[in-house]
Amino acid sequence: MAQRALKKRSNLDSERSWSGRLFVWSGYLLVILFTVFCLVPFWMVFINSFAAEKEIMTKGFQLFPSEFSLAAYKLLFQSNQIYNSYFVTVFVTVVGTVLAMLITSMYAYVLAHRKVKYRNFLSFMTYLTMIFGSGLVGFYITIAIYLDLKDSIWALILPYLLNPFFAFILVAFYRSVPYELNEAATVDGASEFRIFFKIICPISMPAISTVSLFYALTYWNDFWLSLLFVDNHKLQPLQIMLRQLISNVNMKQYVSGAAMDYAQAIPTYGLQMATVCLTIGPIILLYPFVQKFFVKGITIGAVKG
Repeated sequence: MAQRALKKRSNLDSERSWSGRLFVWSGYLLVILFTVFCLVPFWMVFINSFAAEKEIMTKGFQLFPSEFSLAAYKLLFQSNQIYNSYFVTVFVTVVGTVLAMLITSMYAYVLAHRKVKYRNFLSFMTYLTMIFGSGLVGFYITIAIYLDLKDSIWALILPYLLNPFFAFILVAFYRSVPYELNEAATVDGASEFRIFFKIICPISMPAISTVSLFYALTYWNDFWLSLLFVDNHKLQPLQIMLRQLISNVNMKQYVSGAAMDYAQAIPTYGLQMATVCLTIGPIILLYPFVQKFFVKGITIGAVKG
């Protein structure tokens, strides 16, 4: 009787182990398929940026082109515009992200602080801006006329300095930090600025890093502000440069005629993909360095109960 029970239990454990393994391997398979599904478009853009224009126009986009060419990159780097646009985009992204995080993190700390008298009113006004905006006309008049930022690099930075949604993300994280830390620091004589920069910011680094990445992506990918307020080509970021470049190439190819020889054809598709590679490259390289903050929690053990 005991042997039969042990055998039955062994069979049950074996079935559970096999079902568990099957579930794990199924999860691995789904993750691998999803990863391949996400990586294939990036690979297509990258590898076809080196493909010859004749190859693309005759055979379309391929996973492994048979004929390669650097004509798109050579044409792209012939002008100084790519360097000017890169400098503008990097400057706007770095300066804008630093200033935006400084303002947003401090403002969110005010909204989350228990002793701020009008924090509920400020929260309501912040939430109100997420629902009702000034409209395009009012926005343009404020930036271009009242602030006089037309054809200024600050027109690409100032409008995004405080995002209400990102502020509420930080507010939710600040409220999860034990308030006893503030009380202990206040008893020791620390000012609010010292508490914020020396205690709250290091503890909130995962949330701050995540919001910083969101801000960096917003500034890096933005084309709307430059389209509205920048006419000087020396202040145009990469996204507008890409738009202008492709528009001019298409116009030149259209004027030259559809029967242009492949050897003399402007590498339109190659230019598009080469510019995309140069545009998204820094963001892809930056992401692994901030990825660890998304899952890292450093508030555990901060307060002894």
